[in-house]
Amino acid sequence: MPDQPFPSDGTISGGATAGAMHLAASEAEALERPLGGRAPVEPEPAAVSAERPRSLWSDAWRDLRRNPVFIVSGLIIVFLVFVSLWPSAIASGSPLKCDLAKSQQGSAPGHPFGYDGQGCDVYTRTVYGARTSVVVGVCATLGVAVLGSVLGALAGFLGGLWDSFLSRITDIFFAIPVVLGGLVLLSVVTSNSVWPVIGFIVLLGWPQLSRIARGAVITAQQNDYVQAARALGASNSRVLLRHIAPNAVAPVIVVATIALGSYIALEATLSYLGVGLKPPSVSWGIDISAASPYIRNAPHALLWPSGALAITVLAFIMLGDAVRDALDPKLR
Repeated sequence: MPDQPFPSDGTISGGATAGAMHLAASEAEALERPLGGRAPVEPEPAAVSAERPRSLWSDAWRDLRRNPVFIVSGLIIVFLVFVSLWPSAIASGSPLKCDLAKSQQGSAPGHPFGYDGQGCDVYTRTVYGARTSVVVGVCATLGVAVLGSVLGALAGFLGGLWDSFLSRITDIFFAIPVVLGGLVLLSVVTSNSVWPVIGFIVLLGWPQLSRIARGAVITAQQNDYVQAARALGASNSRVLLRHIAPNAVAPVIVVATIALGSYIALEATLSYLGVGLKPPSVSWGIDISAASPYIRNAPHALLWPSGALAITVLAFIMLGDAVRDALDPKLR
């Protein structure tokens, strides 16, 4: 018989054992290596991080930067803010300096918009009128947003008697005509500052934001993360401030942005009717009211403040529409 390949006692020598182990390791490496003989490429950290889901605000900001409506309206609003803060940068004269000898005259060198019925420079008054509109719009919107959001959020979060009481209060305010209420309330005010007008707008504007905030809070309370926070023992204040409010603030921001333009138009309307700002204050509504009687003889005195008012209101409405499209997931 041929010789046995292994020892008769069944043991394997050390050299044979090392060779078998080296062969097994080589075969394992060959099985793990992909076709072509190249080692697997690990994904780069940047590629992994790029696949992480974005938040609502970062996703909305990305959409806003690509929206031409947002860009155009934003540039107009930035220019209006700059003009309201530093009107003397583009208008060297005084809005209260008038010359009756130049009444209703057209454009002249250094006075591109001409003169109004009192001989005042229309360009200078139009530039300085932006300050009043921006101050009234921004301050009234902040007041309405804070008051309406707080009351509406508490009503939606607490429910019960507080919700019913607030709902009836908002129904009463909704029944008051805005212009008629301004004629009644502001007619007894003797102050010539912007604060009575701002207070009136806040007084009649908060119910709309309150309803929006209430509905957003009620919707957010039904989400699973809110129920999980309650199950873990989170307090009511923590649930409202940390979990509900950040997810319910988007509709309030959208409505407040759109309403800002409406508040500017409301201030001009009240000033036009003589119950808002009064001379010698500078306001587009005052200039429109003063130029209306002689629109046929000097239409330029009415055209420029009216055009500035229309562009300002349109810019804020366009900005609100762009923000709404970016924050509303149903419109994507």
